[in-house]
Amino acid sequence: MSDSARPRRSALYMPASNPRALAKARSLPADVIILDLEDAVAPEAKEDARNAAIAAVAEGGFGNRELAIRINALDTPWGRDDLAAVVHANIDAVLVPKVYRPSDITACNAALADAPSRLQLWAMIETCAVVPHLDALAALAAGTRLSLFVMGVNDLAKEMRAKLTPERTPFLPILTLAVAAARAHGVAVLDGVCNEFRDLDVFEAEARQGLMFGFDGKTLIHPDQIAPCNTMFSPSEEDLAWAHAVIAAFALPENAGKGAIRVDGKMAELLHLEQARQMVAIADSIAAQE
Repeated sequence: MSDSARPRRSALYMPASNPRALAKARSLPADVIILDLEDAVAPEAKEDARNAAIAAVAEGGFGNRELAIRINALDTPWGRDDLAAVVHANIDAVLVPKVYRPSDITACNAALADAPSRLQLWAMIETCAVVPHLDALAALAAGTRLSLFVMGVNDLAKEMRAKLTPERTPFLPILTLAVAAARAHGVAVLDGVCNEFRDLDVFEAEARQGLMFGFDGKTLIHPDQIAPCNTMFSPSEEDLAWAHAVIAAFALPENAGKGAIRVDGKMAELLHLEQARQMVAIADSIAAQE
């Protein structure tokens, strides 16, 4: 499966220090499981969590879910050891928190020189310092393992001293910039977590906002958020019907070489054909996965 067609609707953080959480992660319908060594782990448990994560990965059983480990920040006492430990772990990605500048990612990339080529670098967008460098950061995808942004709105709120409301008003410009930078350089991008896991109406509203912004999916903090998140970020039947109609119309001999045609009374251009093919590819991947 190509990365562009890989469903990343739901990405669930699971604390690596919790054996029951690690066991449960193997049976949950999240597209991505992120074994967390950072926020969800107390300082005195960091080393044990690292060992537990590596052991869980070695044990396997995560199926076709994409598997990532979020390490501690490089400027902490644990970050460098975390990075060294995951070099040969059988995971899909390393999620790097507290990225301040593009050189943080190039440093991580250099540290992973001996890792398998399939290992990706994912970057948390959660510091004020990185915001002016989003385009430069995303541009690193051309020459490094960087392939995905993950929004960290909670940390942004803390640094900005901003209020985190359901509307996320103070962060809307940053969300927009992150998505635009990611799309400009072929980087996938996931929305940040919703802290409200008991009220799924609040969660669904925030997920709908993320979909509107163009995110590929959303990071989660509780298994109850998985089902509504997968539903929200899956192509609807109506959208898929339109996509198939666009693909079929452009395939007609009379439309060969045309840049714009009419489909079901609406104008469709080649950019819509590209979007339609992407949507169908993701829908096919979701169907095969489920």
